[in-house]
Amino acid sequence: QVQLVQSGGGLVQPGGSLGLSCVASGSRFSIEHIAWYRQAPGKQRELVARITRGGSTDYADSVKGRFTISRDNAKNTVYLQMNSLKPEDTAVYYCHEVGTLEGYEYDYWGQGTQVTVSS
Repeated sequence: QVQLVQSGGGLVQPGGSLGLSCVASGSRFSIEHIAWYRQAPGKQRELVARITRGGSTDYADSVKGRFTISRDNAKNTVYLQMNSLKPEDTAVYYCHEVGTLEGYEYDYWGQGTQVTVSS
């Protein structure tokens, strides 16, 4: 079993920055993909950013150039640095990890954290 604990989030003014963290603990787990999703009220959950085992990254067009996903393997932590925030970035953000353990594939979700961008 893997537990994902998120931190960060909060209220930020437009144009501001915020960093999110997601720390994994528990069973030994070979990570294949780590992603950040977000869900705004009344909207579908959408993929924001993703980083692969090899370090390749992908971003939603809406956040490209503003958000950065990164990993610190020694700390079992994935980060989402959000810069130049816009009101439309307001959502609950979730980390999501997919990996394998002894031939089984697992996926885990963080508890979610609110990001509100408002003046």
